[in-house]
Amino acid sequence: MTAHAQETSVEDFERAWMDEAIGLATNSVANGGGPFGALIAKDGEIVALGHNQVTANLDPTAHAEVSAIRAACQKLGTFSLAGCVLVTSCEPCPMCLSSALWARVDRVVFAADRDDAAVAGFDDRAFYDLFDKKPASLWPMPVDRLEMPNRTAPFDAWLAKADRIDY
Repeated sequence: MTAHAQETSVEDFERAWMDEAIGLATNSVANGGGPFGALIAKDGEIVALGHNQVTANLDPTAHAEVSAIRAACQKLGTFSLAGCVLVTSCEPCPMCLSSALWARVDRVVFAADRDDAAVAGFDDRAFYDLFDKKPASLWPMPVDRLEMPNRTAPFDAWLAKADRIDY
C-alpha cells in the first residue's frame, strides 16, 4: 500500500469515527446529556465510546472525553492509551486535554472548536485563559500551598516501594 493510500484510509477512518462521535453527542442531547461525544480508537477499531454525563451523573468530570478514556482503559486493561486516538465532537476543554495527555493518547482529533461551543453556552475560554495568561492571584478561587513537614511522605513511600508501577 502506498503512503498516499494509507493516508486516505486513515482519513476515511477518522471521518467515520468523527461521524460516530458527533452522533454520540447528538444522541446525548436527546437523552438528557450534554452535546459532546467522544471515542477512543486503536489499530483501526473503535475501543470505547463516551458522551457527556455531567448532569445525569452529577459529576462535573463526566465529560465525553474523560468517559471514553475511562472506558478504553478498562477495556484494554491499562492506564496507558499509547497507540490510541481520541476522537471528539468538540475541542477538548483543559481538563479533557490534560486527561488525554495523562492517558498518553497518540493524537486528538476534534470537529467543533471552543468558539462553536461558546455560541451554545459552553464557554471554556475563561479556563484556557487562566492557564495561558492569568497569574494564580487572579483566579476565581484561591490555590494556596500549606507548608507541612511531612509533605513528601507519600512520595517517599512511593519511591521506597520496589514493586511500584511507574506512570
